[in-house]
Amino acid sequence: QYNGWKRTHAIKFQGVLIADGIVRISGPHNRKRHDSRIFQESGLSETLINHARLPDGRRIQLYGDPAYGWNPLITAPFCSVRITDVQSMHNADMSAVRIAVEWCFGKVLALFAWVDFKENQKLLLQPLGLYNKVAVLLTNCHTCIYGSQVVDLLRVDPPPLETYLRVANQL
Repeated sequence: QYNGWKRTHAIKFQGVLIADGIVRISGPHNRKRHDSRIFQESGLSETLINHARLPDGRRIQLYGDPAYGWNPLITAPFCSVRITDVQSMHNADMSAVRIAVEWCFGKVLALFAWVDFKENQKLLLQPLGLYNKVAVLLTNCHTCIYGSQVVDLLRVDPPPLETYLRVANQL
């Protein structure tokens, strides 16, 4: 669990923000694992293949950082010295989505700052993975009741709390 680059012991989570402001996380994962490997191990690709479709049948893609690369399930920003105008527009349009993701995880930390207080966390002595999962679960409950910046930006209502808790119980 030691990350030599950051010189710390750490765990890693992978999060997916849904347009209704709800977050799904997988983890904890070893900090040394690459994001694309975590994505494959999380089972999220199977969930997307089986369930992530629009009413007209088109497949929904996730927007991820460049570490995930491009595939039928994930789109990422174009990273090159020479990108076309269309690729540049794609990057600009999707930057708003990336900001929404940061708002979402910022909300978790605003409501539960202790999950990011490294000085008081003991990796093998405390259930840090559970702490993070509970913080996300309760943040999702807060979003169901009060909304969020993401809900305001994307204009998609969060599910009723009872519906969310029923679905979260099945995960």
